[in-house]
Amino acid sequence: MLRNLFKKAEAVTPAGPMGPPGKRCYAIGDVHGCARQLEGLLTQIRDDIVRRPRKKTAIVSLGDLIDRGPDSRGVIEQFMTFAMPDISTHVIAGNHEEMLITGLTDDPSVLPNWLRHGGYAFCESYGLSAEDLMGVDGDTARTRILGVVPEAHLDFLADTVERVRFGDYLLVHAGVNPARPLNDQNSADLRWIRDDFLNSDKDFGAVIVHGHTVFEDVEHKHNRISLDTGAYRTGKLTAIRLEDDEQELFAAC
Repeated sequence: MLRNLFKKAEAVTPAGPMGPPGKRCYAIGDVHGCARQLEGLLTQIRDDIVRRPRKKTAIVSLGDLIDRGPDSRGVIEQFMTFAMPDISTHVIAGNHEEMLITGLTDDPSVLPNWLRHGGYAFCESYGLSAEDLMGVDGDTARTRILGVVPEAHLDFLADTVERVRFGDYLLVHAGVNPARPLNDQNSADLRWIRDDFLNSDKDFGAVIVHGHTVFEDVEHKHNRISLDTGAYRTGKLTAIRLEDDEQELFAAC
């Protein structure tokens, strides 16, 4: 009687979250107009891509590309022109993009509030001084902003997504509402939520990769990864590479 010398291999379940097979993703935290740091981070990402086997790769901004920092225009232009073979770029709408685009296309009354929360810096990067906008109403602000910002840049900021699913990860701007399933999240929570999400230990059904709330260092929990290290005030911009069961951080100062 022949003995079976070969046992069937048992399936091994990875201990942590997995990216989809054959793909990689680089997620970038809130840039907030820090073009110099973004340039350094994109250089690191480009070099990392070249060193690795060729795969379909996504570079994803978690939102808030603009405002607060010194060069929103330079940030937009870098994202618009970044190109490599097999690389796609995606921008998730942050609350700052939301306020600007809403003010320019639908409700100008939100623009004075947007200006007070970092919008002056955006306008100054296009040559429109704070003095030109201080104390004006929303309609006047809208007219003056549209007069200096190229249409292609506004189209870029409007052509965003709310979320990106990458295997066991869900990339969003602010977080998710723990009281709702992942497929029933609303835009306001995805772009604005803080405490209810940050304080939750719930398994959301995916590891949430997000920005929006500044932490001194990357905050890595079992259910979320926060990448907003406050580039506009700390000088540190952070990204993460997600690939198979790997996670690797990058930072530019």
